[in-house]
Amino acid sequence: MPLIPEEPQIHESAQGPRVTPASSRTAPTPRPVPGPRPVAPPRPGRPGPVRPMPAQRTAREPVVAAPGPSVKAAAPAAAAPQLQLIPASAEGALDAAEEAVDLLLDSGRVPGEVLVITTGDLHPWAAHELSFGEAAYWAQHEAGDDVFYADASAVGRAASRPVVVVAVNGGSTEAVASGLPLALGRAGALLIVCGDPQQINSVLGAGV
Repeated sequence: MPLIPEEPQIHESAQGPRVTPASSRTAPTPRPVPGPRPVAPPRPGRPGPVRPMPAQRTAREPVVAAPGPSVKAAAPAAAAPQLQLIPASAEGALDAAEEAVDLLLDSGRVPGEVLVITTGDLHPWAAHELSFGEAAYWAQHEAGDDVFYADASAVGRAASRPVVVVAVNGGSTEAVASGLPLALGRAGALLIVCGDPQQINSVLGAGV
């Protein structure tokens, strides 16, 4: 009969089932439920649609810049060179033109940007260079390395330069009347005319 009391002891020692609940406690494997983290990929997807928006704004900005109209505004300004008149007699027109050239070079103008035209006697430099032949003379004009001096009758052959200086140092009225408008057409930015103001105004007023 001693076996009977041992059986209840076995039931009391049913600590095994207690261990099973403990094992069930360890089963809280549901903790890895932070599976919502895979939901994180949709989050980076959300900023994606927002990024194309600033890209469209940048696309609108260049359209607003529209540099085209500014270029159109500059075009008419370049088409109309400034006109400067230096009163001088026919005898002093060449000296006045030389002084104007010196001032231009001192202000930063490159010698190759200046063309000097005479309506009367040739400039001494032009007369000297022409003594070596027209080919050598015009070759220096094409080189564009220095101030070029030409007669009003040859303005049609001369290329345009940013600054044109005209010395009305005599010559026929026809030479002056035809030379000044041509000089104006050769001036890219500035036309300086040295001579009689009344004669110059009457010619340019009729020509322009």
